[in-house]
Amino acid sequence: MENQRIYCGSGKKADKYDIINISVCLSDLPKEFITDSKNGKKYINLKVVGKKEVDQWGKTHSVEVDTWKPETKAVTPVAPTLSPKDDSSDFLPF
Repeated sequence: MENQRIYCGSGKKADKYDIINISVCLSDLPKEFITDSKNGKKYINLKVVGKKEVDQWGKTHSVEVDTWKPETKAVTPVAPTLSPKDDSSDFLPF
């Protein structure tokens, strides 16, 4: 789902105040982006994005799921190697 926009709502800036009223469709929220937190609650990251033009219903903003995920790099375990100087027999008591 990389670079794919998942729209789940829209909003409208209030004329008089610096408020954006949004409506989110819970049915459109993909379950793979809902996360469980340590406090037992469920969360989803959303973005409220200003539209380039006001639509036919007067909506000035759209709401989309934030699909960004950090890159996970595969970690290959490396076995330690002993050099000739690492002779551990000097440290053994017997």
